Amino acid sequence: MPERSHWQTLRDLLPWLWPANEAGLRLRVALAVACLIASKAANVLVPIAYAKAVDALAPKDGAAAMLAVPVALVIGYGLLRMASSAFGELRNAVFAKVQARAARRIALSVFGHLHALSMRYHMDRQTGGLSRVIERGTRGITFVLNFLLFNIIPTILEILLVAAILWGMFSISFAAVTLLTIGLYVAFTLLFTNWRLRFRREMNKQDQDANTKAIDSLLNYETVKYFGNETHETRRYDESLTRYETAYVRSETTLNMLNAGQAAIIAAGLTAVMLLAAQGVMAGRMTVGDFVLVNTYLIQLYLPLNILGFAYREIKQGLTDTEAMFTLLGERQEVADAPGAPALPAGPGELVFEDVRFAYRPDRQILKGVSFRVPPGKTLAIVGPTGAGKSTISRLLFRFYDVTGGRILVDGQDIAGITQQSLRAAIGVVPQDTVLFNDTIRYNIAYGRPGAPEEAVVRAATLAQVHDFVLRLPEGYRTMVGERGLKLSGGEKQRVAIARTILKDPRILILDEATSALDTRTEQEIQAALRQVSADRTTLVIAHRLSTVVEADEIIVLQDGSIAERGTHASLIAADGLYAEMWRRQSEAVAMAEAAAAAQRAADLDQPRAGRASALAAPG
Repeated sequence: MPERSHWQTLRDLLPWLWPANEAGLRLRVALAVACLIASKAANVLVPIAYAKAVDALAPKDGAAAMLAVPVALVIGYGLLRMASSAFGELRNAVFAKVQARAARRIALSVFGHLHALSMRYHMDRQTGGLSRVIERGTRGITFVLNFLLFNIIPTILEILLVAAILWGMFSISFAAVTLLTIGLYVAFTLLFTNWRLRFRREMNKQDQDANTKAIDSLLNYETVKYFGNETHETRRYDESLTRYETAYVRSETTLNMLNAGQAAIIAAGLTAVMLLAAQGVMAGRMTVGDFVLVNTYLIQLYLPLNILGFAYREIKQGLTDTEAMFTLLGERQEVADAPGAPALPAGPGELVFEDVRFAYRPDRQILKGVSFRVPPGKTLAIVGPTGAGKSTISRLLFRFYDVTGGRILVDGQDIAGITQQSLRAAIGVVPQDTVLFNDTIRYNIAYGRPGAPEEAVVRAATLAQVHDFVLRLPEGYRTMVGERGLKLSGGEKQRVAIARTILKDPRILILDEATSALDTRTEQEIQAALRQVSADRTTLVIAHRLSTVVEADEIIVLQDGSIAERGTHASLIAADGLYAEMWRRQSEAVAMAEAAAAAQRAADLDQPRAGRASALAAPG
């Protein structure tokens, strides 16, 4: 994807600030612009009122001016300053909703788009990195709008207004000196800020490195103690802090240089303008109030420009972060619904693979013409060596990827021609690695059908044989399962996953090596629950342990992406082929494991007896 420019990002951002069919938000934008103009208009009139008050208070013909005139001007001066501040705050208040709504909708669009992207994209991405892109992008929008719309652009508008006023009231010389001073100030600030960014980046890098070392060391507290490496860890941390100290000093020193240069430019410009004004006063072309006026204008312009370096840095970083978020929105959706695709109609759950071919990459073919049919309510098991393509079949059925050849039918409908949402609503899966949300047990079960009533959740938990376990917990269904469900054992997590699938009530069920990571006893308990779930459902079992597929209506053996054998367990054993060889190897492995366990139990029993015999033989 080509690199985006800052201007392109700003163009993409503008429609979100002027949303279609949102008259209320558009009115807020218009009011914010009006308040911005009113604030700046009041701000440029403040020095004029100040100058007029100074002139009114100056002695004239040996007598003081009448009190009413300067008092009115002073009050006017105060009202203008109040109006400038009030309109500025009102602008922020009015625009706040527009800004927050834009950030929220863009983040929501990116989040939804990420869920719409294919499995291939998510296999390559880093979850933490994506969440940081959304977080930084949302914050970047706020920075860009705050500093660009409410700082830089208004300041430019004010500079132009002041230059026009000085030109109109006095001469072009005042406007030229003012614009030249501001131009030099801006150019120096931007160039110097770009130069010193390297020191800021280095400081941030070393700060991150020191923080990483500290956290890593503390997380591995026990390991540090095991090897007595406290001094080593302290030395590594100090090395990072030393580098941070050096970078920090450079960053702060260059910041002082920037501030000094900015002050010198403003002082020089201010001096030049004051000399012009002093000449005007001496020549009688200008009053003392005019002298004060030009001085006030330049100082007034200097105040918002004082943060130009910071604003420029934040705007640049904000645009970069926003670009990254818009780049995510531009990621192509590899698996998309066909235009006008209908939903999958109701049906009994027949599943057909017709000459299905698939490759993750052109040079690596995974499935090479796989065909099978699972009648409604029947069970088909898929077995085979690692890498044969077993799990790929379930991914294609869920349409995480599109087939590169052949087609997949559910109840006679080609899944490429129906909506993905309706297809996935008809399929339930119990995976090998069950990942739960860091929420309650109830939430994780109810995830199968959000909004399901309590009795439905309890019924699903009961069928999955997890209800009694939950009731024994102090907080019952309100028990938090921890991140990725780490507070539960493997068997408990699998039961929650089964309950979640029962609650979804799919017409097709996929058991993707659902018990391969469990011990034998837990596997038998889970298998009992799975038999209840798969009763009267079309079931696809992807298995590693052949003992779990003995009762399947049909078993197919995949090898190198093709079906090597198919039949029932008995017929495949009788054929004495690949399946029979796999069965023998697994049976031998199980027998050896059971013999080793029996030997260990016998040794554990003999040890106390030997201890008692030694005690009896010892002299009393």
